[in-house]
Amino acid sequence: MFTLPPLPYAENALDPVISANTLSFHYGKHHKAYVDNLNNLAKGTEYENAPLEKVIRDTAGKPEKIGLFNNSAQVWNHTFYWSCLKGGAGGKPGGRIAQMIESDLGGFDAFKKDFANACVTQFGSGWGWLVAEGGKLKIMKTPNAEPPFIKGATPLLTVDVWEHAYYLDYQNRRPDYVNAVIDRLLNWDFAAENLARA
Repeated sequence: MFTLPPLPYAENALDPVISANTLSFHYGKHHKAYVDNLNNLAKGTEYENAPLEKVIRDTAGKPEKIGLFNNSAQVWNHTFYWSCLKGGAGGKPGGRIAQMIESDLGGFDAFKKDFANACVTQFGSGWGWLVAEGGKLKIMKTPNAEPPFIKGATPLLTVDVWEHAYYLDYQNRRPDYVNAVIDRLLNWDFAAENLARA
């Protein structure tokens, strides 16, 4: 059975950028629903006890398994997203990832502009990502439930731009939410750990 992983912090830890009210609904309702749906869909199939990433990879691009893909990928994406956030974080990183942002993305200001643009311009529901691919950093966006690793990229950071991620706090002001997350919540330590494993 798949389980809902615990949040890495208290529900009010991201205030005031993301309220405890938003986090309670997003984690306790949306994320939990993906876990529950996945368990129902996987029960009695070859995926019932499979690793989450195997379910995602095996079902990607298969219309007859779209329910399994969407729910497994959303469980993975959300678990990853919570670790991308940290109260009192954000701003410029240091170390290797800062050097690669400079060399691959034109510096932090260019990264921030391009990353925010990817998040804001993702039409409908989806995700903005900082990834490593081919030894370089790249910015990408994916629709709906798609994680970058099904396309061969290693996720380093993400921002959830489904409306349920920000609507209670920001209504339709997606740019305000995205920029606040970049400036005040991005967990660069987590990104550096992911880069070290890429």
